[in-house]
Amino acid sequence: MVAATLDPDGRRVVLDENGWRHIKRRHPQLATALREIMSAVREPDQRKPGRIPGEEWFFLQGGVTRWIHVVVHYEQDRGRIVTAFPRSWLE
Repeated sequence: MVAATLDPDGRRVVLDENGWRHIKRRHPQLATALREIMSAVREPDQRKPGRIPGEEWFFLQGGVTRWIHVVVHYEQDRGRIVTAFPRSWLE
C-alpha cells in the first residue's frame, strides 16, 4: 500500500502499488502529486458518481494541474484508487 485516507463518508480508500504505478506511467505529470491525489478523495472540491456501479469520481482544483480527477472503485465500504489524471475542465 502506498497511501490511505478516508473519503467524506468515512470509508477507507487505499492507493496500492498497482494503482500508483499506473498513475505514474500513464499520467506522469501526477508522479509528484500523491498528496493532492489523496486530498482529492479526502476533501474533494467536487464529487460525482462514476460510470459503473461502485465507482465514484473525486475532483480537486489546483495543484499540479487545473483539476485532478481521481477514480475510486468501492466494494462494500472499502475503496481503491484505480487511476487519477489531470483535467483542464469539468463537464
